[in-house]
Amino acid sequence: MSCSLSFLSYCILLLVLAFCNLPLEVESRAFFVFGDSLVDNGNNNYLLTSARADSPPYGIDYPTHRATGRFSNGLNIPDIISEQLGMEPTLPYLAPQLTGDRLLVGANFASAGVGILNDTGIQFFNIIRIGKQLEYFEQYQRRVSGLIGAEQTEQLVNSALILITLGGNDFVNNYYLIPFSARSRQFSLPDYVVYLISEYRKILQKLYDLGGRRVLVTGTGPIGCVPAELAQRSTSGECSVELQRAAALFNPQLTQMLADLNSQIGANVFIAANTFTMNMNFVSNPQAYGFVTSKIACCGQGPYNGIGLCTPLSNLCPNRDIYAFWDPFHPSERANRIIVQQILTGSSEYMNPMNLSTIMALDSRT
Repeated sequence: MSCSLSFLSYCILLLVLAFCNLPLEVESRAFFVFGDSLVDNGNNNYLLTSARADSPPYGIDYPTHRATGRFSNGLNIPDIISEQLGMEPTLPYLAPQLTGDRLLVGANFASAGVGILNDTGIQFFNIIRIGKQLEYFEQYQRRVSGLIGAEQTEQLVNSALILITLGGNDFVNNYYLIPFSARSRQFSLPDYVVYLISEYRKILQKLYDLGGRRVLVTGTGPIGCVPAELAQRSTSGECSVELQRAAALFNPQLTQMLADLNSQIGANVFIAANTFTMNMNFVSNPQAYGFVTSKIACCGQGPYNGIGLCTPLSNLCPNRDIYAFWDPFHPSERANRIIVQQILTGSSEYMNPMNLSTIMALDSRT
């Protein structure tokens, strides 16, 4: 009897030792975020740059009621996607807390002020341009390989959800930043858009080469209708025709480029999110979505609260839920929730070739 028990104990010990030597299993889908201030969740807090949201009243409706580096009164689009999918929110890549098992959740590489082009946002000085964001993604994979091995890291990245948001700054913080900007003297607007799309394609190809297999790509919003542009360009609250024309040229070409990339790859890797229409719905008819205004920012100063930055000295609305825009450029948390709902369940008018719920359902079967 004791001999049998000893043998059983020995077998159990062997199994335990074998289990301990197995690489860590990745239990849930990782989430990676690239882009600009619409999706930055605090990387710029760790940089010497003016493109920061690390002081009140930013974060006034965040769970901690503190500024986190998000350009929002509360949660931003990646936060809400994580929340809706039941995933742990990602940390900024530069955050010192992003170590060990927390790396397996994913990472946010986004940095306010960046664009498709390296000369976009030069006035902000030290920001993480998109090429550097991709370098950090490579560095991330090396770090994770040290935790779970190269094969498991490749699996984690290939099965991850990726969000990338670029393009708006290439217009508002480059081509139209000042009259007769260098890029506007170099290119007509249609030629500039063609150039942007060609450069963006290289970025997305690199993201694919680094292992991205499910990539949500947002278009530009109605950049001519944000309070900052109304304050500078509008006489009676109408959207800037020229900036709206830029978005109208850029977004269809982006969608076509993504379709071409998918065709070249032979799989639906890149998903186009029509964030222009998602935003324009509540910009053009705010009352239908429960907003009192889509012209005046909740936080700011000057016409439409669209001048300068949102600071502790700015005008601040008491109820952020009834304002479509939080600050001169960025949607409120409630507006972000409307956008994410369309990303999750929107028709082909909003999500092409499929929405995020469909992606999750398809991928759960493989």
